[in-house]
Amino acid sequence: MATILIIEDDTTIRDTLEFSLKLAGFSVMTAKNGEKGLRLAIDHSPDLILLDLLLPKVDGFTVCKKIRSKNETVPILMLTALDAEKDKLKGFNAGADDYITKPFSSDELLARIAANLRHSKHQTKESGTRERIAFGDVVIDRKKHLVIVNDERVKLRPKEFFLLELMASNPGQVFSRVELSEKIWGSDFLSSSRTIDVHIKRIREKVEQISGYTYIQTVHTLGYRFEINKDG
Repeated sequence: MATILIIEDDTTIRDTLEFSLKLAGFSVMTAKNGEKGLRLAIDHSPDLILLDLLLPKVDGFTVCKKIRSKNETVPILMLTALDAEKDKLKGFNAGADDYITKPFSSDELLARIAANLRHSKHQTKESGTRERIAFGDVVIDRKKHLVIVNDERVKLRPKEFFLLELMASNPGQVFSRVELSEKIWGSDFLSSSRTIDVHIKRIREKVEQISGYTYIQTVHTLGYRFEINKDG
């Protein structure tokens, strides 16, 4: 049974979420402020976290950063009434994996949770059965969920890992942003170009700053493809 931590200050929303998730078979912990939520996240290691961004005591962005510094892999799903793109991107930059904008239906939320739990257990659709993918000075170890660049481990967040793995498994194939959203997030729910772009940007920064190659190429107006090029 997966355990979900709800960090939400609105009592009605928190209680409704708790009821719906327990009815769906999840074990649930709750916190009404960022301070308690952070403590529960660190002490109890839930399988997934539902995190409101506008929290008392410690705001959701700060909570997200602190959780991510202690746990690189737990899926963090933002619950937000903020519909501005900049706020979503700020949440992703803080370490969140996904978001859902209030108001949302129970079915929509459960679908987002299911998609993120699947990815956290590494149940992605893979091309071929290779446990390791190697190109240039990058090695992607699917079984151990590791990325090694120039013999140095690179820490990628779950969605970053799955994006890189997907493209490296299909070198030369052009993926549109909608396709990447469908394959990694489970639907076109996150097909915003800025959302995909910020994840690609982080992969490039982490991998290519210590690599002698570039790997993810931008295909103008179409999307991205994995293609190895010697840097410089």
